[in-house]
Amino acid sequence: MRRVMGHEKRTWRAVSLGAIAGVAGIMALGAAVAPSLAAEGETELKHVDWSFSGPFGMYNNAQLQRGYQVYKTVCANCHSMDLVSFRNLGEPGGPEFSEAAVKALAESVQVTDGPNDKGEMFKRPGRPSDRFPTPFPNEEAARAASGGAYPPDLSVMAKAREGGADYLYSLLTGYEEPPAGVEMSPGMFYNTAFPGHQIAMPPPLSDGVVPYTDDTEQTVENYAKDVSAFLMWAAEPKLEQRHTLGHRVILFLFVFAIIMFLAKKAVWKRVNKDHPPSTA
Repeated sequence: MRRVMGHEKRTWRAVSLGAIAGVAGIMALGAAVAPSLAAEGETELKHVDWSFSGPFGMYNNAQLQRGYQVYKTVCANCHSMDLVSFRNLGEPGGPEFSEAAVKALAESVQVTDGPNDKGEMFKRPGRPSDRFPTPFPNEEAARAASGGAYPPDLSVMAKAREGGADYLYSLLTGYEEPPAGVEMSPGMFYNTAFPGHQIAMPPPLSDGVVPYTDDTEQTVENYAKDVSAFLMWAAEPKLEQRHTLGHRVILFLFVFAIIMFLAKKAVWKRVNKDHPPSTA
């Protein structure tokens, strides 16, 4: 029996040493690869103090409304948002457009519907229940109009990319002239936030391109912040409700813990009174 136990100890010791050696090897490999990745050019994101960040974050309704204006004026020319309906623009926790404004925004676009009694498709004004219209009828048309690149749908883009809203803001404000010695492929633009730094999308924003109805300065930085916040809301429209529910759960657990602590003290006080511990 002792011989078997000794053999098992030696086996586990060998396995442990092997695991430690494996981890050390992986760390060494990572350290060796890191300089080569840095040499290829890593991306650095600009960090923005978003109103919706943190456990108490909330969306800024005015910012979301401006962000929708930027999307409608600029982004919607190439990018779709297939998962968002016009009625979502009036829901609590979002841009919160009025019912009349939502109806007017929907009616401003023509939607393909049908077939009618003759079996033909037809155009009609949009309704609040309609999804945002797509700029192209199919992927082939989108690629043909975009030099072969396919403009992705933006419905959940803020959750699909690491960095979320920071990534989108960094991308929209990251267009620069390529550094000396960097060779650009034909039709590509240099962007500090895009992986590889070469992107097919030309700079979409410029100062004054989108008219604002409030006093917000019409600059590329503000456009990028507003549309990034709007796309974050589109990807996570229930963020405020989730935060509120989390606060209630934490408060409940805190009160419940206090009640259980007091109950435990009361129970054990009675037990100790009825059955005092032996002093022997």
